[in-house]
Amino acid sequence: MENFQNKYLEIKNINKDIVDWVEDVAEENNCRIERKEWKSKYNSYVVYDYEPFCSEGFEINILLSSFDISYLNFIKYLYNEKLSTIDYLNSCIKNPAIKF
Repeated sequence: MENFQNKYLEIKNINKDIVDWVEDVAEENNCRIERKEWKSKYNSYVVYDYEPFCSEGFEINILLSSFDISYLNFIKYLYNEKLSTIDYLNSCIKNPAIKF
C-alpha cells in the first residue's frame, strides 16, 4: 500500500528575482505551492501572504508539497544549482581575470 501523506519542502529567503522561476519549476514537477509569504526581517510578527507595497526588508518563503518526496528533492537540487550558478556568474563579473 502506498503512503498518500504529503511531503513538504520549505525554501526560505528566496531572492525576489527567482521567485517566478521557483514557482514554475514546482508546477512543472508535480508540486503544489502550499504557502507563499513575505516575512519582515525586522519584526517576526509581520507576515504577509501577498507582496507588500514596499517589499524591501522582507524575506520570501515558499512551502511546497508533493505526494512523492523525489520531486521535492529534485526541486531542492535545481534550486541549489541555480544559486551556485548565480554566485559563480557574480564572481566572474567582480573578477574579470577568471578564465572560462
